[in-house]
Amino acid sequence: MKCIIIEDQPPAQRILKKFIEDVDALELKGVFSDALQAMEFLNAEPINLLFLDIHLPKISGLDFLKSLPNPPHVILTTAFSEYALESYDLNVVDYLLKPFSFQRFLKAVAKVPVVKATHVLTGDKEIAMAPKSHIYIKSGYEHIKIHLDDILHIDSDSDYTEVVTPDRKYLSSEPLRFWLEALPGTNFIRTHKSHVINTDKIDKIMGNLIYLEGGHTIPIGRAYKEHFLKVILK
Repeated sequence: MKCIIIEDQPPAQRILKKFIEDVDALELKGVFSDALQAMEFLNAEPINLLFLDIHLPKISGLDFLKSLPNPPHVILTTAFSEYALESYDLNVVDYLLKPFSFQRFLKAVAKVPVVKATHVLTGDKEIAMAPKSHIYIKSGYEHIKIHLDDILHIDSDSDYTEVVTPDRKYLSSEPLRFWLEALPGTNFIRTHKSHVINTDKIDKIMGNLIYLEGGHTIPIGRAYKEHFLKVILK
């Protein structure tokens, strides 16, 4: 995975660089002291993973993340725990509280899904890794192959998620955040804190309800409605 560091403190930069160098699966492509410097790089290079400090000069890490239209996977690093809740609302992979150990770093990196396509815009040109047509769901001791076109919606419970297809439902221990990161954003969108739908399966929208193929009905949450309608009706 190609990654970059956005961190303004040299000691923290050195620690992250050393940890990344010790992981064969990671390739460090750049280190930046503020988010604005990194923006130009992200517009020109495909990146899979971003190590992002929250307290940065000029613009905070969270505000920078909110400004990215199609961000890579993000692991936040900070010395302040009070931002944890807000960070998970932004679907980050993990939240590393400084100082963190190499073992904790590895645990965070292991959470990064490997199926998300990385998009980079350079003028009128879009660079993209080819998206997969299927995904494997870990259910119990099995890994079950599911074609993305078959997925109707994904529902979250406190302890598991349920992936629904026309034929059956699959229980997974992965949180809803995992599916948001793993599935291609062009077809799958969150409509509620507990629901993700496949937009290709929509029959109609009435009020705050979405009617999918096969008679499935999914609510639209107030916090998600504006974005959902903007994406669907554009």
